Amino acid sequence: MSHITSLRALALNTCRESRRDRLFVNLLIFGLIMIGSSLLLSALTLGERTRIVLDIGLASMNLFGVLIAIFVGIGLVNREVERRTLYIVLAKPVSRVTFLLGRYLGLLMTLAMNTAIMLLGLVGMLVYAGIQLPPGLFTVTVLIFMELTVVAGVALLCSTFTSTPTLAAIFTLSTWVIGHLTGDLKALGDTLKDPVLSGLLDGVYYLLPNLEDFNLKGRVVHDLPIAGQEVALAVAYGLLYTVLLLLAATMIFNRRDLK
Repeated sequence: MSHITSLRALALNTCRESRRDRLFVNLLIFGLIMIGSSLLLSALTLGERTRIVLDIGLASMNLFGVLIAIFVGIGLVNREVERRTLYIVLAKPVSRVTFLLGRYLGLLMTLAMNTAIMLLGLVGMLVYAGIQLPPGLFTVTVLIFMELTVVAGVALLCSTFTSTPTLAAIFTLSTWVIGHLTGDLKALGDTLKDPVLSGLLDGVYYLLPNLEDFNLKGRVVHDLPIAGQEVALAVAYGLLYTVLLLLAATMIFNRRDLK
């Protein structure tokens, strides 16, 4: 079996498993309900209908996508070890790197499907409400997916060196929260007189992903232009950071004692 065939088989199998996961289904349904509720909430306001529908809809796509990336991603390795199905897979001509990348690609397929479904739900709500689709809607959706790609990479990395899914979830969720605050931490570090603490905050800024680069939802909500160069740089940054995460994950997983 070639590496490409193994990779495809693992990715498809991971995607099928994720779709059958009750957590994935529940989060997807709840996300769609949140998008639908935005129309009801917008009816209670005057003159802000479009902004409320877009704000809640895009925030729901982002939040529930992140939750799926974390709680499905942390089980990509640990769950297979606990069930001992990993040993069956690795007993075949499948390397650890192929296994890891196949599981990650399967998670990305799941996240892409989730994002597409929620985008269709949001577009349906906008059309039903007679609201014109904003020009930057699909662009910001791409950036939301790029953020999910990075978060999924962090979840995969954490699952390779933590002993329990709980620890992996805590580390990944903390990284996501701090990733949206790195700019503020950097600014805080620049104002501090303590060189040690300032250097620590600078280290956090450069080490952890700057997820605010993907957060352009406010531009769409307030009908502001989005520069193509800004989007291209954000996508390039996301891809580069994801590659580094996968390299780190494969290095750790290759050295992990699975006995």
